[in-house]
Order: sequence, then structure tokens, then C-alpha cells
Amino acid sequence: MDDIEVEVAAEPELSDPILIEGLPGVGHVGKLAVEHLLEEFESEVVRRVYATEFPPQVTIEDGVAELASAEFHAVTIPGADSEDDTGVDLVVLTGDHQAQTNAGHYHLTEAFLDIAEEFGVQRVFALGGVPTGELVEEPSVLGAVSAADQVEPLEAAGVEFREDEPAGGVVGVSGLMLGLGGRRGLDVACLMGETSGYLVDPKSAQAVLVALEESIGFDVSFEALEERAEEMEEVVGKIQEMQNQQGSVPTDDDLRYIG
Repeated sequence: MDDIEVEVAAEPELSDPILIEGLPGVGHVGKLAVEHLLEEFESEVVRRVYATEFPPQVTIEDGVAELASAEFHAVTIPGADSEDDTGVDLVVLTGDHQAQTNAGHYHLTEAFLDIAEEFGVQRVFALGGVPTGELVEEPSVLGAVSAADQVEPLEAAGVEFREDEPAGGVVGVSGLMLGLGGRRGLDVACLMGETSGYLVDPKSAQAVLVALEESIGFDVSFEALEERAEEMEEVVGKIQEMQNQQGSVPTDDDLRYIG
């Protein structure tokens, strides 16, 4: 196969769609957030992206193999607060992997942006997490944007912009969406929920989605994410109990089943 191959799965009719990116990363925050959107609203796979930069593996479901890929889903949110009250169209990008090399990140992000522009996307939200190194009870959402005029409306949606944070910048596809998307003239914002960095974090994913709701203008139920957050709090409680008893931090094996 070629280094990158794009499979056309459907050709939906979309009106001024917004790209929402949520690939695996810190706390799986972005991936959890977009998966929740796909679970709560009707969606349709429209593109699959295969790449030699993805790990050499397949997933197996009911004995059937599927090559590693990233997927674009078309989502129309009915009754959203759009100007004509017809809803908001989203193109949602997710998958189980990011690229394995620096060059691969660039090549894949360019391919993702090419696909987004084919659908007429002019506005992009990249979702992710920012590590704090400790458990966070009420995660804030930090923002980064491709142009300064995007700051004020996002602050009105509860997004915080802090000097020199996140430390070290934004890496992976989310960071390159900002950099490469901005060079294309797209309005790109990265919404990052605070998270410990070593646990799957549905509470942080919910905080990011709340900010996205306010920014775009739609409503989504959080019941499923809240249930996952409660389950995670039980796990965290057990881990803290282990730490108190053993006087040590949990090992990778202790955390392997989490998520």
C-alpha cells in the first residue's frame, strides 16, 4: 500500500461543517470526548485513512480483522443553536493510533486537513488533555489558538489562556492542527482538559465537551461520561488505598486494566 491511503466510505451533504479532532493522547481526554459525541448523536463514517505510520497491527472483532486506521465521521446535531436553527454539522476525526515518527505526524496531519477542506471545513477544534502530574478534582480547560482574535470568544466559553502553558507546547496531531491549519488560514482552537496524565480521565473529557458546547452552541447529555467518572473515582480510591498500605506509587501493572 502507499504511505497514506484514503478510503471514501460516504459522500454526505454538509453545511459549513466544523472539524472536531480527538485522537489518543494524555488521559485519552480527546478520544473520550469525541467517542461520547459519536455515541450520543447519529453518525456516519465518511472516510478511513490508512497509513504505514500506524502500528503494524489489526483489530479483531468477532474474528474479523480490520487494519489500523483513522476515521472521519459526519455528525449533524439537530436543533443546535445555529443561525438558521437547522443544526450544526460536524466532521469528527478519531482513531486508535497516532503516527510513530515526527515526519509521520506532519504527513498524516496534512492528509487530515486535506480531507477536512474537501468537506468545506474552515473551523477546527482539536481536543486533548494537559498533564498536571496529580489528580484533579475540578479540571479546568486550557486553550491554544491559531490566531489571537479567537481568544476572547473562547474565554467567554470558560476556556483559560495561561502564560507559558501548557509547558512544552502542544504535540502530536492536535499541535500540528494549530500550526499547519493556521498556515492554511483555518480557525483552529485546541481545548485541553487538565488531567493527571496517568489515568484515563472521563471527568476531564466532560469539561472539554462543556467548553465545546458553549463555543459551538449545542446540547449533549453527559450521563454516560458521569457514570465512567464515578467508576474511575472508585478505581482511584483503591489506588490511593494501595499507596497508603504499601507506601509506594502504583506500577504499570496496577494501572494496566484502567479505562
